[in-house]
Amino acid sequence: MFIPFRKVVVSLSAFCVLTLAVACERQPTISGLTEDLVGTALLRKGGATTSSSSVGCKTIQSGDLIASTGETIGFGYDTFGYNYQAHIFNGAYSDADRDHDGGLDSPFSEVNLQMKWNDAWLSNKDCDGDSKLDRHYGFGSYIGSGAWLTNHDIGFNEDGDRWTYFVKIVAVPEDAGKRDNVWYTGDGIEIGPVIWGAFAVIQQVITGEIPSDFADFDLPFEGNYRSPAGSGLGSYK
Repeated sequence: MFIPFRKVVVSLSAFCVLTLAVACERQPTISGLTEDLVGTALLRKGGATTSSSSVGCKTIQSGDLIASTGETIGFGYDTFGYNYQAHIFNGAYSDADRDHDGGLDSPFSEVNLQMKWNDAWLSNKDCDGDSKLDRHYGFGSYIGSGAWLTNHDIGFNEDGDRWTYFVKIVAVPEDAGKRDNVWYTGDGIEIGPVIWGAFAVIQQVITGEIPSDFADFDLPFEGNYRSPAGSGLGSYK
């Protein structure tokens, strides 16, 4: 998902993505998240201030919820590769922006992308009544919400050799501090490089030779990385 943009750099001015419309300035993307995954990432959605409850919430099964591009969200996988009920995308990298128009001529259409996220990142319910899936419900922003996302890209370079790229991204806790484009816990332990403002990369794993055009477009920084504070998901709420 990471959502559709142009490459995300750690120094960031960017998930100014998920490219449909992002909350940051135009920049690269990480696995092209789409607005449905982050959208106006750091902006509050719907003004919710209480914990999510199934009471009064609309579900995907109701047939009343819509995606950022206007289609009704259905149960199970859609034509692009999104399964919002299961919190997963599995399909062509070029389809993560919910646009088939590019076809095989679209950038990285032969790269397979799998994204997974939790309820805080993008819920499978609408509890604030705007007919869209909730983001960081109950929180004024993603910070402190415990939201996380993983991206796993698989492709082949010009020599026919397989390469992979895997990344874990988390919303930072409320007591986190930032310096030199790196997030730290309240105790001063490094969480990870800043990405999309309120988020940190806590793990990045690369195997094989990633084509330079893909690396320039999608990777926030070079090389493998594991957060000194730990690479487990769901630890920063």
